[in-house]
Amino acid sequence: MTPTEDLRLRLRRLLNEVIPPVGTESDTQFFDCDLDEILLETQSIYGAAATGWAMKAGMLQGQIESYAVGQERYDLTSLRDRVAHAFAMAEKYTAMAKAGGGSVMLKITKPEVL
Repeated sequence: MTPTEDLRLRLRRLLNEVIPPVGTESDTQFFDCDLDEILLETQSIYGAAATGWAMKAGMLQGQIESYAVGQERYDLTSLRDRVAHAFAMAEKYTAMAKAGGGSVMLKITKPEVL
């Protein structure tokens, strides 16, 4: 696919990587050049989203999963759950890309009438 600004914005939404209102692309996990590369390597926006989610899964790192302060306890999402979510999203968009099938061009000619 040929990258355009509209495709980049849509891919950012599909990847949950929207640039904050007063932020820049460096406030997200993907620069525009990264998104352009993904778009060039895929045939549909959903294929690009699947690739992006698989990449996001690889970027995840372990963090503290729970902590307590006094009598308050905070439980955060585990690394396993975040990776599972990223791969589930990649699988979802892969299925959507396969179901899309692309476009078909037809030529219709007017029949000869006697």
